[in-house]
Amino acid sequence: MPEEAPVFLVNPYSDPVVVRVNGRANYLNSAAMREFFELVIGQGRKNISIDFSNCLSMDSTFLGIVAGAALELMDMDPPGEMRLVSLGPRNLELIRNLGLHRVCSIGDAVPEGQGQMQSLQADSLGRDDRVRMIIDAHKKLIRCDESNAERFQDVLTFMRKRGGWDSSRE
Repeated sequence: MPEEAPVFLVNPYSDPVVVRVNGRANYLNSAAMREFFELVIGQGRKNISIDFSNCLSMDSTFLGIVAGAALELMDMDPPGEMRLVSLGPRNLELIRNLGLHRVCSIGDAVPEGQGQMQSLQADSLGRDDRVRMIIDAHKKLIRCDESNAERFQDVLTFMRKRGGWDSSRE
């Protein structure tokens, strides 16, 4: 039986804005989430809650996109909040190891407002845009925790070479 495609369900009208991650969240499907965060934060929404109860796994690019949105929310006046809920043990370990607990609240309660969920459309980034997204996501993780610089040094070097540019183009 083939694995179901990962899906991000959202309710941009609830307060807080609710996101549910179903399946695997990774560099292949994270651009839609990044665009969604940009949209709702651009509209002045200050509170986002992400439900991980159906999340099978997540990679550093997805977590970097979450970190970037959390950092933007923290910079608002007054500050907003990114809340991560229903994290299983492995996902919670990833969050803590990468320092996202410093910029996000961690909770158990599934957020209200999930009744009006909509599916985000799959992203269709070209190679260069995807490389830029991956580099930016990892740079956001480094902002959360400086020890991530060493952890992701090889990823950043590889992606910069793959993109055919040096860090001055980022």
